Amino acid sequence: MIRTVLGPLLALAGATAAVWSPFRIWYDGRHGRDYRLGDLFSAGGITDATPGLFASLFLPFVVAALITAAGLLLRSRTLLAVAAVVVLAFTILWMVREAQAEGELVITTNGTGLDVGVANALGGGALLLLSALVSRGRRASRAQQAPEPAWTGQHPADGPTGEPWHEPAYPPRPPEFEPGADLGPDPAPWPEPGPGPGPGPGRPDYRP
Repeated sequence: MIRTVLGPLLALAGATAAVWSPFRIWYDGRHGRDYRLGDLFSAGGITDATPGLFASLFLPFVVAALITAAGLLLRSRTLLAVAAVVVLAFTILWMVREAQAEGELVITTNGTGLDVGVANALGGGALLLLSALVSRGRRASRAQQAPEPAWTGQHPADGPTGEPWHEPAYPPRPPEFEPGADLGPDPAPWPEPGPGPGPGPGRPDYRP
């Protein structure tokens, strides 16, 4: 129950932090939306050009948020992990390119170094990754869990080599046991027992 609630909450928090990060300061007073997305992949590196909103770092984070929404609707941990990778990958790539442009990356308290926008992006990616780890995935249906064996045309009682099963042959019954067989004349009735022998040796009432 806790994982069912905690996973989506972490995913929503991570996606919100990632989408909000370009509207905050990333480095030396410059917001994330002021960095051109193409500068991350160009040979010239980071420039001072001010792009449109969807040509800036805002675009990959919006895409990550859409992937997160799809992952929550489909209950897919894989999609949540993909969203986390998108956020972290673009943030780290920006850090590498900014370090190349500035010669170094510094963290200061006077607003001339790395700022809260980068922290929001990294934190959002970490929350998305954590949500992928703790969320419950979609349960497989009963048919997927225990698929029925395919019918091979073989009877369960067939032999191991596939030969068909036959009822064992029994010896034929004698003719007299066949239904309706003539058993001949009725035998003579059993004689009724007669009176026993008179007194004599061997009897308990015998007296010489």
